[in-house]
Amino acid sequence: MRCAVSIILSCVASTVLAFPTLQPRQQSDNHSHPTAATWNQGATNDFIIHESCNATKVTQLRKGLQDAVTLATHAKQHILRYGNSSEHYRKYFGDAPSGEAIGYYERIISGDRGDALFRCDDPDGNCKQPEWGGHWRGSNATNETVICDLSYSTRRPLEQLCALGYTVAGSETNTYFGSDLIHRLYHMPAFGENHVEHFAEDYAGALELAKTNATYATHDSDILQYFALDTYAYDIAVPGVGCPGEAKAASATETAPAMSSQTATATNAGTAPDAAAAAPKECHTHSDGTVHCT
Repeated sequence: MRCAVSIILSCVASTVLAFPTLQPRQQSDNHSHPTAATWNQGATNDFIIHESCNATKVTQLRKGLQDAVTLATHAKQHILRYGNSSEHYRKYFGDAPSGEAIGYYERIISGDRGDALFRCDDPDGNCKQPEWGGHWRGSNATNETVICDLSYSTRRPLEQLCALGYTVAGSETNTYFGSDLIHRLYHMPAFGENHVEHFAEDYAGALELAKTNATYATHDSDILQYFALDTYAYDIAVPGVGCPGEAKAASATETAPAMSSQTATATNAGTAPDAAAAAPKECHTHSDGTVHCT
């Protein structure tokens, strides 16, 4: 019996020796494999403020730009929640599909910010004109906008939305720094893509455009601001109430898209006294040289 066991063990040992021990596979490829390039390498995520702006102005501008992003973010979220069926959406954009409005709000929220510069040194001398809060530099520098001193002493923070007599219908869109900067961003090609324009000249004109030519409403600069302000007021600032106000009747020229870029002045219809005193006249020069003021 002991002999039989020895024979068996000898056979097992012979079998083990017949198969060499496997070694870990050695890397024979000496070629390097670089990691995939970051698809958004070189992106600019922060708004660029020119060195001509002092520390105080930089602080106010950054807060105003954050307010602009906050307004745009809620406007987009409201549309994503309700589509083009909410009362607010139908009021400002009529029966237009919601994709374009969502896209232009998203440009402000997430668009690359490398081709937009905010400056305070007024190289074109326009801030010397009375009641100018700032201006897009147009053909002089399409990617630049100037914020004049008047803006820093008059624009309100978003936390004051619906306060001090403000109403969406009766007050200027530039009462708040955030909404004013939405307007200024859309003038620059990086955000407005030379497509966001002025087709309605006041609140009543905006409502009329939504009813009669909604195709233009979703890329109208003022309407994009009105919608953002109204939804934020109703959903966030004073939930379920807001501060809509009442609009006066629109004139014929205020709702004609073909006239938008040629309009030199706009009617300040229905401005609440307190809000009017707080909001300087908004003037800027279009690429064709036309001065537009509200």
